[in-house]
Amino acid sequence: MKKSRMLGLIVFISAISLTACSGNGEGRAQDAEKSATQAEYNTKYNFMTKLLDNSDVRLEDFRGKVVIVDLWDTWCPPCRMEIPHFIELYSVYKDAGFIMLGLAFGQEGMPAVLSFIQEYGINYLNGLVNEDVIAKLGQPQGIPTTFVFDQNGNIYKKYVGYREKSVFEADIKSLLKL
Repeated sequence: MKKSRMLGLIVFISAISLTACSGNGEGRAQDAEKSATQAEYNTKYNFMTKLLDNSDVRLEDFRGKVVIVDLWDTWCPPCRMEIPHFIELYSVYKDAGFIMLGLAFGQEGMPAVLSFIQEYGINYLNGLVNEDVIAKLGQPQGIPTTFVFDQNGNIYKKYVGYREKSVFEADIKSLLKL
């Protein structure tokens, strides 16, 4: 009896860890705001952070583009599972008006983040989560937390936890009208 309970507990914990690191297992898409018809650019979420090359970046730098902002870290298994999807999506849609921006928490330090990016062959912009990112996007309930922004700077969708590539691809295609 003890072995079956232990096995059940292990399966339960594994399922939770594959959904989101340090999260509440929310796992469903949230339509935080949808107003793609808004003509003026929404600066409510206009965070500023540094990219890994030490240059400054603001969300509004990508006006007119569909932007995915992925909050992640090197130690997070679901984050590691999503990153190859983002590499592929950026390769396919970057010339169609899509920007991919990864923001790492960097809990294992900057050298670990840089090494991870090189090891995984990450081809899209990356920086670090800072106070301004948290102030504008909110404290994530778990990672990965991924925001899909429309061309006007509005949150189109927010995802907590791992998602298949097809989920993000559908959002990109819908917003780019492809």
